[in-house]
Amino acid sequence: MTTFVLFATVFLACAVEAVEALTIVLAAGTSRHWGSALQGTLAALLVLAVTVAALGPAIGHLPLGPLRLLVGALLLVFGLQWLRKAVLRGSGHKALHDESAAYAHQVDAAAAAATGGRGRVKDWYAFTLSFKGVFLEGLEVAFIVVTFGDNQHDIPVAVLGALVAVAAVTLAGVAVRAPLAKVPENTMKFVVGTMLTAFGVFWATEGTGARWPGSDAALLVLVPAVAALALGCTAVLRHTHAVTVAPAAARSEGSLT
Repeated sequence: MTTFVLFATVFLACAVEAVEALTIVLAAGTSRHWGSALQGTLAALLVLAVTVAALGPAIGHLPLGPLRLLVGALLLVFGLQWLRKAVLRGSGHKALHDESAAYAHQVDAAAAAATGGRGRVKDWYAFTLSFKGVFLEGLEVAFIVVTFGDNQHDIPVAVLGALVAVAAVTLAGVAVRAPLAKVPENTMKFVVGTMLTAFGVFWATEGTGARWPGSDAALLVLVPAVAALALGCTAVLRHTHAVTVAPAAARSEGSLT
């Protein structure tokens, strides 16, 4: 894998996670209490840093074969989940992800929650909402960085990709003070899902002791193949959705007339 491909893959994956975390923090801050939301964010980052510092070095002591098999399997789980959602959304079987709608839902839930603080935290709900959102999304970012960086023996590039992604999303969020609704998140999830699935297949196969023809160059075939398969599934499902929806719409119009 080239340095650019490693950087771009980590950047896109981490940007998606950062957008989702930003939406949660913005909802907690604007609808409840900014101070408590930021306290929750900082607390999550601190706990996340301690967790990564404690568990990260242990990965380097695992045998490379079993490690790649485990990482490949986990990447397949993440990648196929993202691809499944992207295919369903692209075919019309599932509504497109809307950060504005997600933000509005978080705001409504925050407004309905009970008020009250604990100690130096004036709004406990805003604190816990931000903490859970940042910590959970941050764990996924850490997983992506450690697995990709360690497998390619280039942790610094993976860390750089993650930092640039998080910084870019954070600066954009601070600038607009609103959810990043114009970010093509669904397209990004399709691309990242394709990359994670392809790398998952690649590393899981190598973890079993098999070797790909051309070594890393096999990814140049594997990534487009996964993308083509996902696009084909999207086209087929879109056609079946249209065939199913059209008669129902016609019957509905007929009953109205």
